[in-house]
Amino acid sequence: MWELIRANQRRSQALLLAMAALLVATGWAVGEAVLGEPFPGVLAALVVWLGLYFLAELSGEKVLLAVSRARKVAKEDHPVLWNVVEEMAVAHGLPKPPEVYILDEDAPNAFAAGTTPERAVVVVTAGLLERLTRDELQGVVAHELAHIKHRDVTYLTTMAVMVGAVVLLAELARRVLFYGGGARRRTSSAGRGAAPVYLLALVLILLAPLVARLMYLALSRRREYLADAGAAVATRYPEGLASALEKIEQYWAPMASANPVTAPMFIVNPTSKLASATETLFSTHPPTAERIRILRSFGGSVSFADYQEAFRRVTGRPVGLVPQAALRLPPVPVREPGGDPRTPLERLRQSTALLWRLSGYTTILCPCGTTLRVPPAYRGQELPCPQCGTRHRVVAPATARG
Repeated sequence: MWELIRANQRRSQALLLAMAALLVATGWAVGEAVLGEPFPGVLAALVVWLGLYFLAELSGEKVLLAVSRARKVAKEDHPVLWNVVEEMAVAHGLPKPPEVYILDEDAPNAFAAGTTPERAVVVVTAGLLERLTRDELQGVVAHELAHIKHRDVTYLTTMAVMVGAVVLLAELARRVLFYGGGARRRTSSAGRGAAPVYLLALVLILLAPLVARLMYLALSRRREYLADAGAAVATRYPEGLASALEKIEQYWAPMASANPVTAPMFIVNPTSKLASATETLFSTHPPTAERIRILRSFGGSVSFADYQEAFRRVTGRPVGLVPQAALRLPPVPVREPGGDPRTPLERLRQSTALLWRLSGYTTILCPCGTTLRVPPAYRGQELPCPQCGTRHRVVAPATARG
């Protein structure tokens, strides 16, 4: 797998340099169009690039977690989820299990982030925990941990912050041009005979966010296929991930906590259902139906070579997907389904109770069978049961965890 990791690192470094060049070009355009001097714009772009690069390297995953409003899950909060994460970390050979976070979203989805395997995190939605069996959850977690193992999250985390920088500079320039003196700048520019340069600057300002996004998406679709392959090998049960992808598509809904910058990091596009059904230049992911057919094309064994053969059969593309070193890894037999003793109702109760707890609510179980949820803002010392009238003493609720 080191060949795959090295190839990913080379592509990531090349794209980061290209993104830096685009950011500098955007800075030149901002300086030329807004200030009349390109140098201050280029200098500002370099400062922004360096600042955001180091921010991404030092705490990029924290920025993404804050933007997504994810909350940390301890092992005692959801033992099943943590057990699956620990199992898959061992199967992938990661140095340690990543930290686990949850999004209060009904749509089932998940993503991973982090600039190193040691600092990586896995984020799942409440809807994912509610709807997936243990085997299906294992497939999704294995997919996300494959992104960590392949160093995909390093690229995606850093690039997400860089795209934000380009968009920020371009948006600032557009606002200044259209609302704060753009007409005066055009007049003075034309007077000096620099209209062509000014027009070039305007085109760069308008196109830079689009080009940045295309660069961001350049490798994300291929990496999704490879993460599916890694999950199939790690779990030895391709049907788990295939069935999970089916449910994610079935219960798909737009996610309030997602945006175009973070969308490529999710297992299925969280902002556009059409993007998960077709593949275009702007697609963040391969078509989900195609991914499911590939995973269900395995025989009695599973390996990266088996996945590549299934990929060629389903897509009709002769292009090699997996590096040669990974193709030489021996196949492993497909295992039987593990089963899940939890009913759908029990899974729903587990995830709901987890969200209440993370929000700082206190749970009181009344002898009549009623469950009372006391919000952290409640200041009373007692609370009557609405069903039987029993008065319960209220202990100060725990502080909500972010």
